[in-house]
Order: sequence, then structure tokens, then C-alpha cells
Amino acid sequence: MTEQTTQKVVRTLTGRVVSDKMQKTVTVLVERRVKHPLYNKVIIRSKKYHAHAEDAVQAGDLVEIEECRPISRTKAWRVSRVVEKARII
Repeated sequence: MTEQTTQKVVRTLTGRVVSDKMQKTVTVLVERRVKHPLYNKVIIRSKKYHAHAEDAVQAGDLVEIEECRPISRTKAWRVSRVVEKARII
């Protein structure tokens, strides 16, 4: 018999936390750079995702989120790790 290894591919995104007002939920702004098809100018597209956060994550933190099963109507992402803490001024 041949041994088959099945690995699940987990989609991950990196973004900045813009809101932490909800309980165990943060809003993460993910920005990506795309080239305009006609004008060939690099433009920034952004999208907000609701992510489940068990740990203490503050607004301004740079986090990595991964896709998971739907937790609620708007939440299908989970905070996997904090890349960079927010600077306090």
C-alpha cells in the first residue's frame, strides 16, 4: 500500500487591527497592491475581515489571520498570531 499524506491548505492574511470593540472579535484591515489593467499603475485595494481573537489584541496591532469554519454570520477567520504590537505614543 502506498501511504498518502493529506495536508490541509490554510489561507492566511496579514493586516492591521482597526477595531477591538466587540467581545472576542476584532476587525482586521488587509491591504493588497494590484496593478491596474489599463493604466499599469499600482493601486492599493483594502478589505475588512472580522476575526475571532481569544487573546488580548489591541487596535493598531499587526496580526496574521487564518481561515476557519464559520463561527458566526460574519466571522470565518481566526487570529493565528500577533506579528507586531501597536506602538503607544
